[in-house]
Amino acid sequence: MTDNATGRTTGRTDQTTGHEAALGALKQYFGYDSFRPGQSGIVDALLAGRDVLGVMPTGAGKSVCYQIPAMLLPGVTVVVSPLISLMRDQVDGLNDAGIPADFVNTTQSPDEQGMVLSQAARGEVKLLYVAPERLETERFRSFAARTPISLIAVDEAHCVSQWGQDFRSSYLGIGDFIASLPSRPVVGAFTATATERVRRDIVAMLGLRNPAVTVTGFDRENLYFDVIKMETKRKAAWVARYVADHPDESGIVYCSTRKETEALAATLNEAVPALRGAGAGNGPDSGPVAVAYHGGMPAEARGRAQRDFVTDAVPVVVATNAFGMGIDKSNVRYVIHHNMPESIEAYYQEAGRAGRDGLPSRCTLLWNESDIVTRRRLLDSDYENDRLTPEEQEAVRLSKRRLLDGMVGYCRTADCLHMYMTRYFGEETPASARGGDGKCKGGCTNCDSTFETIDVTDVARAISRCVHDVMYDYDDAGRPTRAAVRQGLGSGKIVAILRGSQAQDVLARRLDRCPSYGRLRETPEARVRDILSQMATDGFLVISEGRMPIVGFGRRAAETVAPDFHYEIKRIERKPARGMGAGARGGAGAPGSAGASGTFGAALADGGGEPTEADEALFRKLRELRLEIAREAGKPPYIVFNDKALRDMVRLRPTTDEQFLEVNGVGESKLKLYGERFMAVIATES
Repeated sequence: MTDNATGRTTGRTDQTTGHEAALGALKQYFGYDSFRPGQSGIVDALLAGRDVLGVMPTGAGKSVCYQIPAMLLPGVTVVVSPLISLMRDQVDGLNDAGIPADFVNTTQSPDEQGMVLSQAARGEVKLLYVAPERLETERFRSFAARTPISLIAVDEAHCVSQWGQDFRSSYLGIGDFIASLPSRPVVGAFTATATERVRRDIVAMLGLRNPAVTVTGFDRENLYFDVIKMETKRKAAWVARYVADHPDESGIVYCSTRKETEALAATLNEAVPALRGAGAGNGPDSGPVAVAYHGGMPAEARGRAQRDFVTDAVPVVVATNAFGMGIDKSNVRYVIHHNMPESIEAYYQEAGRAGRDGLPSRCTLLWNESDIVTRRRLLDSDYENDRLTPEEQEAVRLSKRRLLDGMVGYCRTADCLHMYMTRYFGEETPASARGGDGKCKGGCTNCDSTFETIDVTDVARAISRCVHDVMYDYDDAGRPTRAAVRQGLGSGKIVAILRGSQAQDVLARRLDRCPSYGRLRETPEARVRDILSQMATDGFLVISEGRMPIVGFGRRAAETVAPDFHYEIKRIERKPARGMGAGARGGAGAPGSAGASGTFGAALADGGGEPTEADEALFRKLRELRLEIAREAGKPPYIVFNDKALRDMVRLRPTTDEQFLEVNGVGESKLKLYGERFMAVIATES
């Protein structure tokens, strides 16, 4: 029906009835008895005809938030996704669950596209996946003008914001497309990475109307975070050792350049078999260990590399950041960054591709000072966008520099890495996020104290004092001459004053009269810059936005003048790992340490307790059956069942249809498709 007040097509139902229907659909299609945190409120809001913005971490189930309403609302749901290469897997997964879905993209002929659009217009397709560029074509606009569209779901919605890490100009047309429709549908925007500013931008750019905003929290307790400062020449050997010591695990290794992806993949394919020993094999078919993936490869080669990885034909993909967004492979047990990413948002999204099934996984970042230099050089020389004015381009460039500063701070902080990341996104992590031993529940090497620190309290105090001092003018004796007259200075000038610079602009502005002038003359300039940047990321200072960023006081500034103030940063050298926190896959210096996910995992899903040898044997047989079925159907194994569902089968040992439906992730369609074969294997082991 149409809401006369908004001109919006709705499928509104009584709230209670709608919620019960949503739970029924969740059980029917996906095999779950209840929604995860945050999902229920979003689903209810969409069914009630209200726009939503959902910010939920990778693996939290964002897609369910629009897939369930799509099945209950009349008409078609259009899903805007930036990744053509993943649409087929997404659609295959939905069809496997009994949901009629399809896509329209450039991999199809015009006739194939026309057939899909005709099916959608007739109501035979409930979810239609399209890339944002598709919305600008005359053919699709004509389809949209004559087809009842109840819901538009914008996936990876942070791409609409020029202040985010992954701005895509094609997303700028989505708002205009929505406004052009004859009857405005309800709109849902979804992302895993959005600061408060990016969230405001999403609402404005997409034209969301009084949206229900849900932010479920950014912490991923099943991920163990590790940061290792390492010379570039040692990185390949470290990665090869880790891959060799985790033969039954699937992983992603991110590199910053196309050349590095190909070189590292070749190194792994040569070194890993040798490290494992002759005859050890590299997987089910003893094929290659790793495959490279980057945007410069031919489309066919990229597609084959992606397919080999998601189907478990190859356990490791070595890729640039062109790979991964929207990847739904649930059993990625580790993500290794060979180089430092350009922002916390990018790292959070890329590292978050590990452990989407909720099981313990590891995220390791290898970095060094040259990574920082390379990233800063790329930001200064490689940003052009014809949709933005030169002034807007410069503002975006400056914004990206500040994003990089946050990433540098993550590498150097001595704080808990989980806490650092959640604080970056504006979430104050509660005390309950830490275990009884004071360490974070997910585990990180900072909480495990696998590094040395150096005391920089005096430098931090001097920086804080200088930020205060530069707000005043001084006479030749260094006395303030009048009330504050400056708005503050940028970080470069703060460092120059503290280092006692003789630069002409410093002397001309009488900044050498400042009481802080020369106070850190003996401290290396790079050290002062690093500590200033770290103080900003830790909340002692704040750096304004705009073309001329100014250093000011942050919310923790008062701590720097307290008698008991103490501040440390990491030293380059590391001590050997003393132990592993919950979820750890080995310490920083021990890439090959066996962890809980080596074969079956530390505990069975929902059941607790250590797995027996019989449990592990059954799990391996179920995994082999899953791979066999997936290859028969030409689809990724995780679309059949994810690892969590297989582990639940081991726990429950179902042998009847009713028992099989009790397995997490088993709906009616999957029972019909696969139940008999899986129960047959279970029966032979029970």
